[in-house]
Amino acid sequence: MKFVDEVRIKVASGDGGDGAVAWRREKFIPRGGPAGGDGGWGGDVVLVVDPQMATLLDYRYIREHKARSGEQGRGSDQNGLSQPALELRVPPGTLVKDAGTGEVLADMGDACPSFVVAKGGRGGLGNMNFATSTNQAPRFAKKGKPGETRELQLELKLLADVGIVGYPNAGKSTLISRISKARPKIADYPFTTLTPNLGVVGWRGKSFVVADVPGLIEGAHTGAGLGHQFLRHLERTKVLVHLVDPLAPGEGRGPRADLDAINRELALYSPLLAKKPQVIAVTKMDVPQASQMLAALQKSFARRKRKPQILGISAVTGEGMDPLLDAVAKALRGEVPGKERLGKKKVGKPRKTSAR
Repeated sequence: MKFVDEVRIKVASGDGGDGAVAWRREKFIPRGGPAGGDGGWGGDVVLVVDPQMATLLDYRYIREHKARSGEQGRGSDQNGLSQPALELRVPPGTLVKDAGTGEVLADMGDACPSFVVAKGGRGGLGNMNFATSTNQAPRFAKKGKPGETRELQLELKLLADVGIVGYPNAGKSTLISRISKARPKIADYPFTTLTPNLGVVGWRGKSFVVADVPGLIEGAHTGAGLGHQFLRHLERTKVLVHLVDPLAPGEGRGPRADLDAINRELALYSPLLAKKPQVIAVTKMDVPQASQMLAALQKSFARRKRKPQILGISAVTGEGMDPLLDAVAKALRGEVPGKERLGKKKVGKPRKTSAR
């Protein structure tokens, strides 16, 4: 299925039906009086969260959605039929914006499972509603109110606890396939992953969702590579797993250079994204040269007061998976990776005792 995470659509609610001007004409009932019914209400347009959906593909080619209009009132005191709401299903994590102003209207998820984006028009009143003692035969009725028309921008932000970032070909897809049942495309060339992948990881009685986004390169904020078009899916994550390729080819490449370059791109996209807790993992530890690069990267942070925890892993052989998942679980609990919380026993003030 093609992954679509941003669409622009036009929605219109139904118009209200007009009230009727009619008269009661029955045998043996002279001066029957007004009998025009009310018009029906137009249908609303409602966005509804569908947990089975994972993309906005349904709205890629069908851009306009209109609810049905209410029926007009009829004679014999008959009201027109009001129309049901038009439900548009969206995946969890969809951000609904006004396309003209950019205002955020709703953030679809557990807190907002449904949202009315366009209210249907109210039905008009028939002439039977306007009969009075001084005007017993009103010859007018109210027209129905028109519905609302809006242009919406739908943006999908995947709901994940952990996001995996790094340069292309750093082993992100291999890692998510190792720790979950996700099966993304894996190959030995860059930019194999073209769309985000989600996987559910079960670890020590707990579970969390991991998102693998396409690889970043230096200059992504200017459109290089795949640019920043998929970084929105990391905004809801709590922890980032930063994969570093110890055998990165190319001039100026290296574990520390790659780490700093990706962090700069995250900061240029969103300062909040750059401040998220990170678990740094040097991949491909099954290759002999990787151990030396891991030691060099750890040494480069040796003079820092707060040293980040840098782990060595191999998604191919499974080496280092347990420490990595333990570090991720700690970060999700709010603990600093690599540092244990030391509880201090509170000591109360000594009680004063009177001498006997």
